[in-house]
Amino acid sequence: QVQLVESGGGLVQAGGSLKLSCAASGRAFVGYRMAWFRQGPGKEREFVARISYTGVSTWYADSVKDRFTISRDNAKSTLYLQMSGLKPEDTAVYYCASGLRPATEVAAYDYWGQGTQVTVSS
Repeated sequence: QVQLVESGGGLVQAGGSLKLSCAASGRAFVGYRMAWFRQGPGKEREFVARISYTGVSTWYADSVKDRFTISRDNAKSTLYLQMSGLKPEDTAVYYCASGLRPATEVAAYDYWGQGTQVTVSS
């Protein structure tokens, strides 16, 4: 059974930091490209960052570049998102996703976690 479980969300003040984790089980991790998406209140789900299956290559949305860092530990089947310099507009439910294609579109990913809430207060 494929399962992705996010953790690490919470309430933080603007300028603060959080680190999200996504634990994978089943066949959703090794050999898969991984990504983080987010969905703010009243907004569509949007791409945040993605990482190659080796972890060597990463890509970021312009809105989070230089503030967020995506990484993965293949030995632990865990994906991470280190977020710093958080802004109120980063408030959203954050989802991890896995897929076989290198993409930023929601439809390209096969497996999704349930999401973790990140709230940034001003």
